[in-house]
Amino acid sequence: MTFLVKLSLTLAGVAALTVGAATAETIRLGDFQSTSHIVSVEGTTKWMAALEKATGGALNFEHFPSQQAAKSKAQLDAVNNGILDAALIGALYHSDVLPLNSVVGLPGFSGSAVAGTKAIQQMLKEGPLRDEILAAGVTPIFGFLLPPYQVLAKKRLGMPTDWDALDVRTSGSTQAMTARALGAVGISIPGPEVYTAVERGRLDAVLFPLASVPGYKLNEVVSNISTNGSFGGYSFVMVVRTDLFESLSDDIQAEMVSLGSETAMHVAEAQDKSVVGLVEEWAAQGISTYSFSDEELVALGDAMQLVSNDWLERIKNDQAASVLNQYRELTAQ
Repeated sequence: MTFLVKLSLTLAGVAALTVGAATAETIRLGDFQSTSHIVSVEGTTKWMAALEKATGGALNFEHFPSQQAAKSKAQLDAVNNGILDAALIGALYHSDVLPLNSVVGLPGFSGSAVAGTKAIQQMLKEGPLRDEILAAGVTPIFGFLLPPYQVLAKKRLGMPTDWDALDVRTSGSTQAMTARALGAVGISIPGPEVYTAVERGRLDAVLFPLASVPGYKLNEVVSNISTNGSFGGYSFVMVVRTDLFESLSDDIQAEMVSLGSETAMHVAEAQDKSVVGLVEEWAAQGISTYSFSDEELVALGDAMQLVSNDWLERIKNDQAASVLNQYRELTAQ
């Protein structure tokens, strides 16, 4: 059953939803993606529209995309400070507050957006990842992963020796460890600023999920893009300020989570599907879209195998090992 069909059935089933509110609740929702990004087109905006319809207008949104209300690394603070009521946060940007949630950044696990999303959705229902987010003053509604990160560069990068001393854009401290394991230097730069950094030569390479490349037009400034690497993942989590979420009726809370779950899987499937077409499109444009050889994959894997151990040592959390084991098991299914 397609997402749209399921959504139609869901909306039909809640046509008579009792919203439990005398006046409409307007939620100020921030995110750092543009409205043309696949995450927004197939995710955030779909979820908002579905909720507004399902609640008969009792719940509506004021959307602040493209960092309009807060920078990418300040989305969570903006919710806690009352600037926003909700936000689609990038968990790796908040690894200081959400260290266990940074497990998704480890290399060599999730092989697709769908596999990673199934894992993170289950882990956000209950357990350490959910508890960590709740402790930050917000409630997780749904989460999803981007496709596995690949490397984009002006020259082909394969064996670890090719990466020596290169400045590589990474998302958060976990991916920075991956770059370091390969002999490179991880540099954290928000997505909207990567294009200029590559164009001006500040970066030698970029670790990025292919489905997100069009949103930042990175294909315009690189010549080589890998297609079968696994340099870590990136999770988005839709969060709502807990006191606000708990003030909503049980029906509305249930709709937020239910429609969120459908949205998470839909946007994951859309991303995986888009990658196939994008690779063909870039190849036609003259970009080298290449697969690592078996020898390169083994060498890269060997170099990155200590990143998980480094992550456990850095986190220094009694629950870190169990979180890592659960994520490994779920992404292998």
